[in-house]
Amino acid sequence: MRRLPPSQYKHEADVETRQPLFTSERKEYQTMRFHIITLGCPKNTVDSEMMAELLRQAGHVPVDAPRQADVIIVNTCAFIEPAREESYRTLKELAEQKSPRQRLVVAGCLAQRYGEAVRQQVPVDALIGARSWPEIVQLFRCLEEQPTSSCDILQEEGNLVASVPRRATMGATAYIKIADGCDASCSFCAIPLIKGPQRSKPLADILREAEELTQAGVRELILIAQDTTSYGRDLEGSPQLVKLLRALAEIIPQENWLRLMYAYPQHVTPQLIETMAQLPQVCHYLDLPLQHAHPDVLRRMRRPHDIEATLQLLRALREAMPDIALRSAFIVGFPGETEAEFEALLAFMQEIAFDHVGIFAYSVEEGTPAAELPNHLPPEIINERYERAMLVQQKISLQRNQAQVGRTMRILVDGAGQGITIGRSYRDAPEIDGLVLLLGEYPVGEFLTVRITQAQEYDLFAERVEQ
Repeated sequence: MRRLPPSQYKHEADVETRQPLFTSERKEYQTMRFHIITLGCPKNTVDSEMMAELLRQAGHVPVDAPRQADVIIVNTCAFIEPAREESYRTLKELAEQKSPRQRLVVAGCLAQRYGEAVRQQVPVDALIGARSWPEIVQLFRCLEEQPTSSCDILQEEGNLVASVPRRATMGATAYIKIADGCDASCSFCAIPLIKGPQRSKPLADILREAEELTQAGVRELILIAQDTTSYGRDLEGSPQLVKLLRALAEIIPQENWLRLMYAYPQHVTPQLIETMAQLPQVCHYLDLPLQHAHPDVLRRMRRPHDIEATLQLLRALREAMPDIALRSAFIVGFPGETEAEFEALLAFMQEIAFDHVGIFAYSVEEGTPAAELPNHLPPEIINERYERAMLVQQKISLQRNQAQVGRTMRILVDGAGQGITIGRSYRDAPEIDGLVLLLGEYPVGEFLTVRITQAQEYDLFAERVEQ
């Protein structure tokens, strides 16, 4: 597993030179220059792209550096303690560097849950919560009309899945948020406290987004939610992911990629597996965060704890798609985790041999049931188990990558420079998995056929195969 440095999780609003002026029926508003910094998960990336488009439509202008902006927006993450620390660190640096004329706006999860604490620690000009981002234009109006007053927008209810025409900021790849919020009751997770219950985006809105992004040149669409496999349950009473995938396959070219992230094990049905295997656009890749592999720990986590059912699911996925790349995530050091329970996790990882694994050290999240559990482990034990799990997965990742040597596959070009092209195969999601590198420079968004020549723990090296 590889976790990139926090700076590599950031995506900034792209630059546009036009400068239209937004007017309302009552008054003309000043054009403001804005810069968005996005921290945290891909769902924040989508929200930032949509905020940027709303601001463009209102006549405001994106710029490519904070120093150029009238308003700096930081779309924050508050999922776990390291994410909150990164958010506070970024905000404090910007607050120290900005000029008196500039406004600093805190958006997203940190503002939603810890707004009062943010104001105590950082001199910010406004807060807009994770449930309120569609009101970003109204916040800009407030900043102009009431420059010395609070313009906070922190709704308890809001449209988490509003759909706005947008411009992808990741080259030929774009995320589509099909739902947000969560109905699961995992004892360690604060997402329901921040975003509330699951709300799914209407099918028609998703199809429109997919069509617009595809027409704009996006070659890979990645479906995201807290639980993509629960998509549509709140709309129609039962999951609708299979229906969505089949509808998307009608409008996405067969040579393009459609990738699924954040699947909940209990919700991966035989019909979903069959659909993934049948549709040419759907990558043979599944992100299935299991969190642990010992039934007692999973019970304390309030997660599915039938290990045999999980093993049957993984066998079914590999039987239907022998080349499938599987990603999972595990928490080590959960309250009460014994050495034997941890060893069971390591044995499970070695038995399954996931292509990619994210290892996370447990951290206490205020207000969650896990915070009240007894037998919290000391940091030194948690960190030691984190390192041991990382070493186990590194060996597995190397073996899985070495098995690709000699194989011919398609890659999608993410970037090129200094005589080298960086791409990804279907086995790799952007920013969290590995890369494929080859000599030569090829256009971003182009699919290349390559032969894998060398493997490392995370990345592959290749040569182009002429077709």
